[in-house]
Amino acid sequence: MLKKRIIVCLDVKDGRTTKGVKFKENKDIGDPVEMAEEYYKQGVDELVFYDIMASAAGRGPILNLISRVASRIFIPFCVGGGIGSIDDIRDTIASGAEKVSLNSQAVKNPNLIKEGAQIFGKQCIVLGMDAARDSAMPSGYRVFINGGRVATDLDALEWAEKAVELGAGEIVLNSIDADGTKNGYEIPLTRLISEKTNVPVIASGGGGKVEHLAEVLTEGKASAALIASMVHSKEYTVGGIKTELNALGIPVRL
Repeated sequence: MLKKRIIVCLDVKDGRTTKGVKFKENKDIGDPVEMAEEYYKQGVDELVFYDIMASAAGRGPILNLISRVASRIFIPFCVGGGIGSIDDIRDTIASGAEKVSLNSQAVKNPNLIKEGAQIFGKQCIVLGMDAARDSAMPSGYRVFINGGRVATDLDALEWAEKAVELGAGEIVLNSIDADGTKNGYEIPLTRLISEKTNVPVIASGGGGKVEHLAEVLTEGKASAALIASMVHSKEYTVGGIKTELNALGIPVRL
């Protein structure tokens, strides 16, 4: 049985780690380099680093910060935010990332997924998708871009299927409704995308207790659970979460 992954997300704004609720009211919570090293020591499987203002500000990734994080951790490291060209992907990987997360820029230029997968391999190209409930959409969820600030005409399921067809090797599925609430993941959406695509789906948004992770990894059929608030608040450690999941019969890397 494939082991489920626990991934910590660092949202970065102006070079500092930040945390908000439903993509709003972000507060400074620390230095991303120190925090990355701490979660690596705690046994996290992967780290995701999002520059949440890059696309909205129209700039590329902060390469010096990416290389500083990469020099401290020895696990898969995914970077997103402002990656809008093949050169940006190349520079980000050269700075130490194993994967890039394409979100707003992929919506604006879907061919970036295809070209990126052809040049760097599907395993390097992750679709980052921010979705919120919307009964007007066929799947019941609409895709948003620019850090959740701009609505698109894209249906979440249709966009996920198209991105996989273009070459995305993984999907990080961010629920805007659940983000930072600690009330649990968006199970129906996670299960829908997991069942309808043939790539790993990482559930993001809403993790507040170990039961929430257990639910999304089983009922939601996610390959991995992304967490932030749970560990940023120091209420949990990565190792503690894994021990509890293991006790619940969920296969994790201990």
